[in-house]
Parts: sequence; structure tokens; C-alpha cells
Amino acid sequence: MQGCFMESTKTATETLTHTPFIVGIRFHRIGKIYHFDASAFPDLQPGDFVIVETRRGRQLGEVAQTFAEPPAPPRDGSWKPVERRATPRDLVLRQIWQKKELQVTIQCREKAHQMKLRDVKIVASEFSFDGALLTILYSTAAGEKVNLNALAKIMQRMYPHSSVEMRQIGPRDVAKILGGMGACGIESRCCSTFLTEFSPISIKMAKAQGISLAPSEITGMCGRLRCCLVYEYEQYAEARKVLPKRNKRVVTPLGEGKVVDLYPLKQSVVVKLFESGERHEFLKHELQPWDELEALRRKAANPPCDECDKADDCDCKEAAPPKGSQPSEAAALPKGVVEQTPPQGAAASEDAASSKGGSAPPSGRSRSRRGRRGGNRKRRR
Repeated sequence: MQGCFMESTKTATETLTHTPFIVGIRFHRIGKIYHFDASAFPDLQPGDFVIVETRRGRQLGEVAQTFAEPPAPPRDGSWKPVERRATPRDLVLRQIWQKKELQVTIQCREKAHQMKLRDVKIVASEFSFDGALLTILYSTAAGEKVNLNALAKIMQRMYPHSSVEMRQIGPRDVAKILGGMGACGIESRCCSTFLTEFSPISIKMAKAQGISLAPSEITGMCGRLRCCLVYEYEQYAEARKVLPKRNKRVVTPLGEGKVVDLYPLKQSVVVKLFESGERHEFLKHELQPWDELEALRRKAANPPCDECDKADDCDCKEAAPPKGSQPSEAAALPKGVVEQTPPQGAAASEDAASSKGGSAPPSGRSRSRRGRRGGNRKRRR
């Protein structure tokens, strides 16, 4: 009993610590790579052919890559397994059905022409390795959806042993299937040579690289933006982060000016000087932001206060008395002494006397002196 328990525990531990062997498989020469679980075939190598189950039925694919560590699992949480290795019979069978694909494409084009489907372009046809599935690829001029059930029924009657499927593709896929010379003059297009997936491309990428926005310069043979716009976009975007933007005011060794052009890979900009109007190219380390220079000028014009270290919002100068002025009587009084104000009656009499005589009488001591002088004058008389 104890030996059986230890054996079952060992088996459970091995199951928990089992790492799946994941391989990347493609079904076309230049096609997207899909991941499958090949734990049952740990000796698979790139270039081997296998049979796997997909949403479109059983397909024959080629192992394109292997992983030492499994990649991130798919959304459903598991990989589909590899059913078996492809036999020589499977490879010969695939070649036989591939030879019929061109004939199917020509026949389908003739039927579409007879049905007057002018906006529909039959691009290619694909058989599965055993002929169980026939996929007809087509495109439309404006990309709108077209009902081709009638055409599918006609092709189904012509090939009753295969399940016919009509699939619409975009202009980039059409250019990839047809091949040909690229818009830049390269012998074979990038999409037909090494691109397995199409990345999203925007006009922003062309602007960041300083490429002319003329349609002939940024569009490919498919009529869409060229795939090569994404090749160096990240390098240009990183280089632009440390350079001033267009129309930015900067200070150069020759004076102040405005940025009119950028060379991200050279780490330099073209500046139009304000004084002379000339344009000169300067490296990044030769430039100084105009904002920093303006801040230094303001700081020099309005030096900070010695007490509060503020330049503009300082109230210390208004609160402090000017140099050389005497403090007021209220400020000169010692602490605890309150200035006495005359009563209202005395203030009224002083105002009346000042209005009659033109000036207010002096203090109490001066009044007594005037009274004595008046008495002496009367005695003399």
C-alpha cells in the first residue's frame, strides 16, 4: 500500500511539473505562425511537416520554430495538440491538389464574369492537403461585402468532394499573394518576402520621419500606406524626444531664433535667426531653451528679497519704513502705554478757535505766556 501511494504521488508531481513543448507552425510559405502543443513529439525540428486540427479542418503545416520555454498561453488557456507527423503520402497528396488550384481560379473567374460580378476580383484558390476543403479568395473594389452564395453553389457542384468556402481578403493580402516589384524598386515586395503579419500604420509615422506626404511617396502597390514606414519609426520617435519641437524659440551661439526643421538621427536642428533671418544647423548640445534664458533675465531684473527670497510677490518693502525716516509717535511709545485722545468738547473748541483765528492755538504752556504778556501791556497803559 505504501509503495502504491508513493508511486501515485510521484506521478502527480510529474504531471504538475510537466512543461509543454510548444512549436510554431505556418501553413503557407510567408504566413502567420500559430502555436501548437507538440509534447507528444519532443523531437520535432524546424522544417518538419505535421498534421494539426484547426478551425478550418485538418491542415498540413510546417514547423517554423521551437521554444525552450513556452510562450504566453492563448485566451482560452490551452494550445491545440499536434495530431501526428506528416507522411510522404500526405506530402504527395498536397502537391496533387495544389496543381488544381490554378484551374479552379480560372473557372471561378469565368463564372463570376458570366454572372456579371464586375466589382468582385477572384484572387486565388487553396485546397487543403487532402482536398476536403476548397477556399476561394476574392476582393472587392471598395471593400464592401458582396453576397456570393450563388457563385459558391456553382463551384460546389463542380467540386462535390470538397467543401467550398468563399473568403474576402483586403488589398494588402492581395498584393502579398500576387507578388511583384515594390513601389521603391525592390525586386520582390516586402509582404511577399518576409512579412508574416501586417502592422497598423498611420500617417503620423511618415510625419515623424520627415517623409514627403505625397501619395506616390508613402503608398505602396496595394494603395495603402507602405509597410516600411514602421521599420524605423521607433528610432525616430525616441530621437525626437530630446530635440526641441518645430517653431520652438531657442538660443544658439549666433543668437536667438526659431526651429524650422529637425534631423532626429543626426541629433541636430535647423534654426532661423531673428536678427539676420539666416538658417543654420546646430547640434543638440549647442542649443539653450529660450524659456530658461528669459527666466534668468527676469531674475536679474527683479532680484529676490533678502528676507523672504521672493522676487515679485514680496510685501516686505511696503511694510518696512523708508531709510532715514523717523518712526511715528505711536511706534515710539513703549509697550503698555496707550496714547490719550482729547475729549470731544475740547476737540470742538479747538476747531472753532482755529476757524476764527485761522490757526489753532498752541498748547497750554504757550497760552499762559500770552496771558502774562497781555496783562503787562494793560498795566503799562
